[in-house]
Amino acid sequence: MHLEGSCHCGAVRFDVEAMSPVPFMHCHCSICRKTAGSGGYAINLGADMRTLKVRGRKHLGVYHAVLREEGQRSRRSPAGRHFCLKCGSALWLWDPRWPDLVHPQASAIDTPLPKPPEVVEAALQWVPDWVDVPKGKGHRHSDTWPSESLEEWHQRHGLWSGPAR
Repeated sequence: MHLEGSCHCGAVRFDVEAMSPVPFMHCHCSICRKTAGSGGYAINLGADMRTLKVRGRKHLGVYHAVLREEGQRSRRSPAGRHFCLKCGSALWLWDPRWPDLVHPQASAIDTPLPKPPEVVEAALQWVPDWVDVPKGKGHRHSDTWPSESLEEWHQRHGLWSGPAR
């Protein structure tokens, strides 16, 4: 599915071909909350990095989060969270460990996206008390990260448009 996206001020625009275009997960981790606002939803969509076309690249910034895990030394994440330097809009995440993939922020996409048949509420061990996490039919809860990958979720729901692996 062809996706078009942009930042709020319009300085950065992009398009990309997505094989998993359904925003299936609400990530409540501190990185998503603080870099993308409330739920974050950074790793919702999967697209082919080779197809990413960017206009306004000079207005892009990249943030590498510091991972602070209990009992471990803090370390810089290799994943780069791309954002607009002018308005601060979160745009996409790219991680060199999976160089063929780019993960557009659902909130940055201007193309209409399909509504998911279910939503995974992820990283609930870090959710603040003020957040009202949806419950009930259509919402699966995960204390950390779901065992099912983005691709597996889309395949299970018949929504994967990429090559079979």
